[in-house]
Amino acid sequence: MLHEFLHANRSLIISRTWARVAARPGPLATDEGLGNGIPLFLDQVIDALRRSHPSSREIADSASQHGRDLFEQGFTVAQVVHHYGGVCQAVTELAEETNAAITAAEFHVFNRCLDEAIAQAVTEHTRTREQSIADQGTERLGDLSHELRNALSAAMLSFEVIKTGSVGLGGSTSALLDRSLGRALSLIESSVAQVRFQSGIRAPERVSVRQFIEETEVGASMEASARGLTLAVTQVDPGVDVQVDRQLFAAAVANLLQNAFKFTRPNGKVSLKTSWTKDRVSIDVEDQCGGLPPHKTDELFRPFEQRSPDRTGLGLGLSISRRSVEADGGEIHLRDIPGVGCVFSIDLPRLAG
Repeated sequence: MLHEFLHANRSLIISRTWARVAARPGPLATDEGLGNGIPLFLDQVIDALRRSHPSSREIADSASQHGRDLFEQGFTVAQVVHHYGGVCQAVTELAEETNAAITAAEFHVFNRCLDEAIAQAVTEHTRTREQSIADQGTERLGDLSHELRNALSAAMLSFEVIKTGSVGLGGSTSALLDRSLGRALSLIESSVAQVRFQSGIRAPERVSVRQFIEETEVGASMEASARGLTLAVTQVDPGVDVQVDRQLFAAAVANLLQNAFKFTRPNGKVSLKTSWTKDRVSIDVEDQCGGLPPHKTDELFRPFEQRSPDRTGLGLGLSISRRSVEADGGEIHLRDIPGVGCVFSIDLPRLAG
């Protein structure tokens, strides 16, 4: 039985894993850091094999702590993956050396545990780094490039793990790949908007609100579905046009939607509503975040201001949205619905037909 093999060879597996980690370039993990990660992971795998299924919550919690510990010790996201990869290699090599019999079912459970641990450790390592940068309150290009590199590194490493065939497309590693690519896209869009604002580059044009909302709905529906949320979109009549910089306007609405998806409660609904009069057009994004704490409305539009333990991104979205809308001669407002959620409203002049 695999769990008996792991239990009997636990110390040897840990020492081989440690040797592999030490042989790689970069900082050396402390005994405490390794002890809170790999040995605990092995114990959880042994327990999971005894019960024939992994305890996802226990593995996720300990892997998250290990990801934080390794970040604090200066390890890169790639080195986080190599820590767990070292365990897999040590177990595989030792099993071959001793001719240990491992069934397909046992190997499947082992890989599920490994998949969950890698995904959670990388996610927490990346989140902790983003938190560190956000707390510094900096907009420097170097920080943004580091964020983008981390997101792409996580995506590439996830893809490499998937290519091995040891984890499925529906597992945690696949979900990590999807989140990492989405985070990279968000960072790029925010940075492009920032650069255009700072350089004074704007290209106003006549934009059909009907066409714009239809295009926005396509991507937003996919993101809502991936997060387990419902997106409700109202239709717009032909002939409702505004004069905006299309790229910056799209970034503003996208930021509001991403904000709504991020804070809406699980299984909740986000609404994208458009209304118009002869002179004005209003686009509302309503979430189900539960409402705001008192006196927090204005703070949300400050650069780097965030209101959740989920600190993915740099906290620039709402600030960019406000500046984009104001540059097009419009206004953006926030209405709090206590106990329910928030409504962000973009109000723009309507072009005459």
